[in-house]
Amino acid sequence: MPEHKKTNPAAVFRLGHLGDVVLTTGVLDHWRRSRDMRFTFITREASAPALENHPAVDEIVTVDEDALKSFGAWFRHCGELAERIGSMPLFDLHGTLRSRILSLRWRGKVRRYPKFGLERRMFSRTRAERYRKRLERTNVPQRYAMTLDTPPPPADRLLPVIAMRDGELDAARARLEPLRRNGALVALHPYATHPSKQWPEDHWRRLIELLDRANIDWFVVGRAQAPFIARQQDLTNETSLRETCALLAEADVMVTNDSGPMHLASGVGTPVVGLFGPTARAWGFFPAGAEDIVLERKMDCRPCSLHGGAGCASGLECLASISPEAAMGAIRTILKV
Repeated sequence: MPEHKKTNPAAVFRLGHLGDVVLTTGVLDHWRRSRDMRFTFITREASAPALENHPAVDEIVTVDEDALKSFGAWFRHCGELAERIGSMPLFDLHGTLRSRILSLRWRGKVRRYPKFGLERRMFSRTRAERYRKRLERTNVPQRYAMTLDTPPPPADRLLPVIAMRDGELDAARARLEPLRRNGALVALHPYATHPSKQWPEDHWRRLIELLDRANIDWFVVGRAQAPFIARQQDLTNETSLRETCALLAEADVMVTNDSGPMHLASGVGTPVVGLFGPTARAWGFFPAGAEDIVLERKMDCRPCSLHGGAGCASGLECLASISPEAAMGAIRTILKV
C-alpha cells in the first residue's frame, strides 16, 4: 500500500453489525476530502473486508473476539490497543459500554457522535410526532459526521464508499456473464438478520416470476442456511464479502430487505429498492442515494423495534402488504423500462 501523508491521523472505533460499519465509510471519505484526515479503524474481523482499499483508511485493526466475552478481558485488550495506537484522537462511533471502556484506557482525545438514544426510546414508546421529526432530521451517517461537523453535511454527501479493485470487478463480470442475457441485471437479497425483517418468501418467488416474464435477468446473493431457489442464478453462500460487493457493483439495481448488503450496494453505487417493515426512517438506516426507492406501509405499530428483533402479532402485515408488483414497479422506475 502506498505511503500517505498522515496530516490528521485518527482512530475510529465501530463494532456492531456489518451495516453499522459500512455506514461510516462515506463519513470517513468526507473527512478525508474536507479535513485531510486518515484513519486507523478498529472493528470486528468479519466487517474488516468492507474497509479494504478505502481511500481514507490506512490500517484496519481487528479486535480479539475472545476479549469481547468478559469485562476483564476487554479491559486488558483496550489497554493493549491504547498502548499501540492510543496517542492519536479516537472517534467513538459506537457509543456503548465497550467503547466507553476503550475511551478510559485511551491516551489521546476522545470524540463521540450523538446517538439520540433518549429520542429513540421516547419515540419507540410514545410515537410522538416531535420525536419522529427530531430523529428524521438526520440519518446515521449524518449522526456519525456530527462527531466533528455541526450541522452535518447533506445525506447525499455521506453515501457509503466501498472501494473495489479492478481484478475483483473483472472476476464478478466474468461470473455474471452467463446470467446476463437480456441487458439489465437485478440483484436479489431475500435474507435479513432477523426473520421479522424478511419480505415473505412467496413475494420473492412472485417477483422472480415477474422478472422472468419481463426478460429482466436476476441473481440471488447473500448468506443463509440453504439457497433460496434451485436455479443457477442463486449464488447464496457462494461469495465472500468482497466478492458480494463486486457482484453488486455489476448489478443495475438491488432489491433487498433492510440489511447490511443494502448498504454494500449503496457503497458500490448500485441503486436500491429497500423493503422496510418493522424498522423506519426515524432510526436513520434508509438508503439515501438519488435513485434509491424505499417501499413501506404507514402503520401505527411501526417502528416496532430498532433492529427488527421484536415479534409480531399481526403476521408482519407491514411487509406482507408490500406487493411484488410494487417492487417490480420500483425496479422498472430505476431501470427506466
